[in-house]
Amino acid sequence: MAEAIRLPLLSDTMTEGKIVAWNKKIGDLVKSDDAIAEVETDKATMEVLPPTDGTLLYIAANVGESVPVNGIIAIIGKPGDDFEHLLPTNISPTVTATVEVAPLPVAPAIVAEAPNVILPLPSSTITDAKTVEMPLLSDTMTEGKIVAWHKKIGDTLKSDDIIAEVETDKATMEIMPYVDGTLLYIGVEEGQAAKVNQIIAIIGKPGTDITPLLHPASAPVATNSTIPTDAPDAPATTPIADAGSAHDDLGRVKISPLARMLAESKHIDLRTLVGTGDGGRIVKRDIENYVPPATVVPPAPITMPAQAIQAPVASEPIRNVELPVMASATATLPDAVHTDIPVTQMRKIIAQRLSDSMFNAPHFYLTMQIAMDNLLQGRKDINKTSAVKISVNDMILKCCAMALQKHPQVNSSWMGDFIRQNHNINIGMAVAIPDGLVVPVIKNANKKSLSEIATDATE
Repeated sequence: MAEAIRLPLLSDTMTEGKIVAWNKKIGDLVKSDDAIAEVETDKATMEVLPPTDGTLLYIAANVGESVPVNGIIAIIGKPGDDFEHLLPTNISPTVTATVEVAPLPVAPAIVAEAPNVILPLPSSTITDAKTVEMPLLSDTMTEGKIVAWHKKIGDTLKSDDIIAEVETDKATMEIMPYVDGTLLYIGVEEGQAAKVNQIIAIIGKPGTDITPLLHPASAPVATNSTIPTDAPDAPATTPIADAGSAHDDLGRVKISPLARMLAESKHIDLRTLVGTGDGGRIVKRDIENYVPPATVVPPAPITMPAQAIQAPVASEPIRNVELPVMASATATLPDAVHTDIPVTQMRKIIAQRLSDSMFNAPHFYLTMQIAMDNLLQGRKDINKTSAVKISVNDMILKCCAMALQKHPQVNSSWMGDFIRQNHNINIGMAVAIPDGLVVPVIKNANKKSLSEIATDATE
């Protein structure tokens, strides 16, 4: 059954996203962790992943076009699936490309002749339910914690109802189902975390069998599948589709931004990875399925002090020596002397980012002493006539921006195997909040006046 891919809410302030690039074309086979498109939001450029495996049947927005949140950007399904009913009334389905489908073999008339074929369940048991996965709500998010469920199993939902609140590494955001139906299943309890794309709920018609959605391995096999009786046993390991070299012609690692971020957070050496994406590209599933090579540590040799192995002197008789009584291993231990406090997603990511910054990026430090007397006096003079109050922090932001404009080499980012020199000068401003730390960005700070910087910083 065809399924619409809608533009997700990728930040708490996002209202629409612009399609920067399509990584797939109509007719391509895609997997649930393939990045089919790149979308530019008000915060960053992020990847869009399809909810399921299938064939890309339809693309609703061209590169450069903007799509509102929850708007359809593509449709995925099986070749030949009817998807016209999913399209908005103002869009003609004729813009889609035709996907050639080979005729399927006729199903056997007698099941006994094909004992390995299981009759499918009625279509209503699968097509009348839809999974709700944990969405990618920020470019650095790997999991989200369920803060609260606003609906319970059995409730009737509309597509724009808020069913849950999710805490990410940036903020607490709301989850909508995007379809009408009844809440049939809740997969993650309040206070627990779910990985991105993990099923957190299922919505559909009352009475729908959701087992095939929760356990895809037990899903029925279509009767029109041809299963040769003399086929050899499947190999123990799953073959890698479209596997190739994980390096391009220039020797750079071919890896998606999300996979690179996950690899850095887990301190995985990219040279040890084999990509299973298109052309050997390393994708998210390669990081999740990575198994570090086993290392064997030889046991340390046991050495005895020389005096411990000396023979006793024969001329001296061995006296009875009273040894001190050792404490019993079963002695009562003192009460716990510490308290474990669970951290929020934000604090967990802050700790992870600080570690990544310290260990994964080259560091150098510059120290200067600056006399601020003239700046402080200048601030007083400016604030006498300025409609916006200028702070010392605003003036330091402007100074940093002008310094980066004068020395563009400093305005660079370490990307693992190359250095990216940025053309825009955007200054991050660390702000402490009760639950952690956020870093709002003053964009194009070198082109803004002190009043504009002060206004942006206040907002």
